[in-house]
Amino acid sequence: MSESLMLRIKRVPTVVSNFQKEEAEEGARRSGGCGRNCLQKCCIQGAKLPLFAFKKLNKIVSEKEVLGNENNEPPVAFLDSLLLGEWEDRMQRGLFRYDVTACETKVIPGEYGFIAQLNEGRHLKKRPTEFRVDEVLQPFDVNKFNFTKVGQEEVLFQFESSEDGDVQFFPSAPIDVDNSPSVVAINVSPIEYGHVLLIPRILECLPQRIDRESFLLALYMAIEAGNPWFRLGYNSLGAFATINHLHFQAYYLAVQFPIEKAPTKKITTLDSGVKIYELVNYPVRGLLFEGGNTVQDLSNTVSDACISLQDNNIPYNVLISDCGKRIFLLPQCYAEKQALGEVSPELLDTQVNPAVWEISGHMVLKRKKDYEEASEENAWRLLAEVSLSEARFEEVKALIFEAISCRDKGSENDAQDLLEDANANNSLEEVDAINKGSHCAMVSGNQECLVRQ
Repeated sequence: MSESLMLRIKRVPTVVSNFQKEEAEEGARRSGGCGRNCLQKCCIQGAKLPLFAFKKLNKIVSEKEVLGNENNEPPVAFLDSLLLGEWEDRMQRGLFRYDVTACETKVIPGEYGFIAQLNEGRHLKKRPTEFRVDEVLQPFDVNKFNFTKVGQEEVLFQFESSEDGDVQFFPSAPIDVDNSPSVVAINVSPIEYGHVLLIPRILECLPQRIDRESFLLALYMAIEAGNPWFRLGYNSLGAFATINHLHFQAYYLAVQFPIEKAPTKKITTLDSGVKIYELVNYPVRGLLFEGGNTVQDLSNTVSDACISLQDNNIPYNVLISDCGKRIFLLPQCYAEKQALGEVSPELLDTQVNPAVWEISGHMVLKRKKDYEEASEENAWRLLAEVSLSEARFEEVKALIFEAISCRDKGSENDAQDLLEDANANNSLEEVDAINKGSHCAMVSGNQECLVRQ
């Protein structure tokens, strides 16, 4: 790891957190709160949390540019001091369900270097899924678990754009109930060090579905962290999201993910400057988005692609990588195959739910046997079952290109042009992926995933 990327944790004084917690509890007692010090109306009046206000950028600057601007230091180091420092504070206070730092982890020998972690406690202590897995879009249900029910001590800070264009940090800022804040909270069932949740506009109680504003917020968080080992991920419903309340996940792991090493072939460059590639020789078929004339161009292109998938009931996962410069979009059908009885008992016995981290190559294993026998072949075999078939993936690409071309140029013919470009590239560079035989049940002419339970 280069010296510039080494973590230098300078913890934000925990007295702020403790004072804030006591102050919020006192406020809850005065107002007759529920006693859980939660984020709902019963407890939130008068509550305060740290606030990090990020600077909006037009372009994602390179690492060299970041290092060249070290003299303009922000009031607090976002990743090292604030996020990870506060995360460690919550770990010391015993707010997690288990100690993830004690989990065994290893890099599996092989070309891609899949990462295996033995986490025997997570599936026993993680919140169960409380909704259907066959519908990507479902209404928010206030009666089911959502993030307004967590204790305020689980929230690390508010995360909003700066009003004056400069990075700002306020150790104790009132929660603006009328303008629902976005917050960063701990994941109490963590996968890795620094595992947090970004919850956009938390008090609006948005269901788990991508929109342009929320995706741009996630991209800014990756940019603000400024460290390629800190990545954000998103799971749609049907792709192993377990809570139907809009959120992104993120954590720190100082090793390159296999998906980040995967070769790609270029499909097209949009007028907005966004470049679209297709993964090749990787077990899960997917797309990679890079570039763009502005940060918003890249964000809008990916969010529009996500919206087209969720509107057509296609489960998907997203990985925001390389400080926001590379974004992987991965439609999948593993839950569908499970429901149709098409997944082998051997794979089902592993109890691995392949969400964004597993698809990216970080395999969270729940049995010691699977960890000890972990191999690149076994990882590849599991992920091949996640992937859409080649034919189905072509249909999904058509949906995506139609959605982004209509917004990029405003012409229906542009979608056809993009597809013709993609087909031309395919004819020039045929790829024989190892998972060629994987398939996803479908009905001819229907663009939707068809599982109904």
